[in-house]
Amino acid sequence: MLVTYLGASRDLCETDSILFGATLAVCRIIGAKLPVAGRATQKSSAIPAWRKRIEDRIAKARALIGRLTSFRSGNNRPKIIRSVRMAFAGTNISLFQPDITQKLMERIDDLKQKIAAWRKRIRRFSERSRRFNQNRLFQSDQKRLYKSLERPEVCGAGPGPDQADTVAFWRGLWSEPVNQCEGPWMEVVASQSASVTPMDPVTITPEDVAEAVRRAPNWKSPGLDGLHHYWLKGFVVCHAVLARQFQEALDQKSLPSLFTTGITHLVPKDQDTTDPSKYRPITCLPTIYKTLTSI
Repeated sequence: MLVTYLGASRDLCETDSILFGATLAVCRIIGAKLPVAGRATQKSSAIPAWRKRIEDRIAKARALIGRLTSFRSGNNRPKIIRSVRMAFAGTNISLFQPDITQKLMERIDDLKQKIAAWRKRIRRFSERSRRFNQNRLFQSDQKRLYKSLERPEVCGAGPGPDQADTVAFWRGLWSEPVNQCEGPWMEVVASQSASVTPMDPVTITPEDVAEAVRRAPNWKSPGLDGLHHYWLKGFVVCHAVLARQFQEALDQKSLPSLFTTGITHLVPKDQDTTDPSKYRPITCLPTIYKTLTSI
């Protein structure tokens, strides 16, 4: 069925939509989870699930400590009373017995010890994960590991820049036209390039597309279409269609606007997260366009 639809495709936009539809159908058949809104994939959280669970326990324990302390100070509101009773559930302790203050102190100390143990577990697991990642990086790319050790870690958790300042800064770079004056160096370069033999016309074959797709990472961030290279590798029948349409695009010297449009993400360069100029813009473009540019 996919061969039939691809054979009737008239341009790269239709091919992209057909491949996305095929991807969606496969995911529904195998029961894979799909993004709720939009075609672009959402960035997964960098916090592991185990750490979230432990941090939730710590937050609940701290909240309970606050309520126990409030009850010890004389706060007898119904919500506080319910929390204290839940804290002593399963015991023979009554809220009105003479030594309730001592019992509250013991319970608070017990919760504080649990919080300390949980935080120690987070530090231990984080250190183990850091060592594991460093060992794996050492085996694959030692140069990159040494650079990461020498370069201070950039943290983007600080306050972000003002939205109006950010828009004004990047609009000044991208939106305002710039008059390029051709200097004498242009004539020098033109004279030096006069003897260069023009490049032969490029002919794209299905084998070229297959090789470009094979080299690409499976799950690298896609563009607005949300189509990963993994699916281009699996749908082998699309290689011939893409090769033909790539060739047509080169001959016509024109590409659909979809393949040069993306969402630009601003990644902080250093600790100063309030300055718009301290960000590095990264735009994720569709994988089909990446395939064309890698041939």
